[in-house]
Amino acid sequence: MNGISRPAEAKLVRERSRFLAYAVPVTTPAEAEGALDRLRKEHHTARHVPYAYRLRSGEGRASDDGEPSGSAGRPILSLLEGEDLGDVLVAVVRYFGGVKLGVGGLARAYRDAAREALTAAGSRPLVPEARIVVATDLAHLGALLAAARRSEARVVAQRFNDRAEAELILPKANVRLFQTAVAPWGEVQEVGDA
Repeated sequence: MNGISRPAEAKLVRERSRFLAYAVPVTTPAEAEGALDRLRKEHHTARHVPYAYRLRSGEGRASDDGEPSGSAGRPILSLLEGEDLGDVLVAVVRYFGGVKLGVGGLARAYRDAAREALTAAGSRPLVPEARIVVATDLAHLGALLAAARRSEARVVAQRFNDRAEAELILPKANVRLFQTAVAPWGEVQEVGDA
């Protein structure tokens, strides 16, 4: 499975309707929802923002966002599945140009706009990842975060009480490096697939 190399945009015009497609890397449904919220705020005058996302786990979701059923979200999701892409959200903002395209015309326009954004984004193989929960004294939080950066880890959650606890996602190949780095002052509580 591949992911996208970078966020990208593309523009397509069909019968005076403008389709603005955005390809965004995401790793969780919450990240996808956050990216969608930002797009909806940026394009608050657009009536429709259909989308689809697919994660490396195979989990995905699509929405026509008020367009005729099956005319927008499903064609985008089918494209992601057909290209075997994961950890990606594609949203297409439509500004209506006054000419109705019909269900088939809409499906082609949304799919074509999504394809252009994905082409602009490029692809790269997705690296297998692990999820780790590590705890340390509050005094060592800075060192924990520095070790996480060196290990190419993303912090997905932090909790604080008498100790600091961080949930990280990092490349599986870097797990041992990270465990060795935090061993003197940190306690790895859990390791699993991301």
